[in-house]
Amino acid sequence: MSDICIRRTHGMTQAKARQAAEQIADELAAEFDMRHGWEGHTLTFSRSGVHGSIVVGAQEVEVRAKLGFLLAFLRPKIEQEIHRFCDEKFGSPPVAAHAAPRRGG
Repeated sequence: MSDICIRRTHGMTQAKARQAAEQIADELAAEFDMRHGWEGHTLTFSRSGVHGSIVVGAQEVEVRAKLGFLLAFLRPKIEQEIHRFCDEKFGSPPVAAHAAPRRGG
């Protein structure tokens, strides 16, 4: 399996961010025949070869996906599409996972 994890900050209310996540899931469902549903503040999605979640926090959204063997080779394209959706719906730059401190001068 190939894992994807993308985190974004957002300047929305949690309800608006939840609506944006729902729009993303609806578009993915229409395009890729994915099923999705809410469990608290987490939207889960799945279809053959991929499953994951969108966790909607008060200030941040986290998208996680696990790609099966047959979709693993499409990981760069899938990540690009997730970033595009996030840019479109949330507008914030990605959250640095573990940014190394800058050194020197």
